[in-house]
Amino acid sequence: MAQNIMVVDDEIEILNMLKRYFTLNGYHVITATGGKEALEKMNCQPDIILLDINMPDLDGLSLCKSIRNFVTCPILFLTANIEEQDKIKGFGVGGDDYIVKPFSIEELGARVAAHLRRENRANVKTKVMFDDFLVIDYMERAVYFKNQQIPLLKKEFDIIEVLSLNAGQIFDKERLYEAAWGIDGLGNNSVVAEHIRKIRAKFEAVGAKPYIQTVWGVGYKWQR
Repeated sequence: MAQNIMVVDDEIEILNMLKRYFTLNGYHVITATGGKEALEKMNCQPDIILLDINMPDLDGLSLCKSIRNFVTCPILFLTANIEEQDKIKGFGVGGDDYIVKPFSIEELGARVAAHLRRENRANVKTKVMFDDFLVIDYMERAVYFKNQQIPLLKKEFDIIEVLSLNAGQIFDKERLYEAAWGIDGLGNNSVVAEHIRKIRAKFEAVGAKPYIQTVWGVGYKWQR
């Protein structure tokens, strides 16, 4: 079943562009040209909302604040505002992400897909056995090797979660940082590398194989 994306923006060209793009990528798209129209269409039960901030009838921050108590899906703000205080306000009223205009539509598509994957985790098995020895419990946020729990810090598990849920897919260091930390990964290569090193050491300590494979010159992937 196609997932529902609601796009709220008073710029018709942006609405049409996003509707074409997401429709071609298999989503069902609901559009609204302002906050008030979005409120009227909220019974469509969107799986994710792309919300412009600067709209004349009801701005995006006010709309987000008014619907957050009964809408649990991710809300991504589309805005030309890039000041830190604007981001703080957006997160403060319940926003999940910020997309700065002008944006790359491919990057926007990737962020939408990432948010929806995280939402869908509740609908999949919480425990996954990767071979006869390794089990990851995503609900408990724990990794077991031969029934022995491997002690992991929060960010170490976050990295394992991102890679293992996308087994075989290569993540460069910047993208892995963005996926695990939820913020821009530019300049954080050493942080990712150090976390990977510690994860491998902990796996080695219990006799497990590395599982996280280095693809030289590219990044990392979880071995299938």
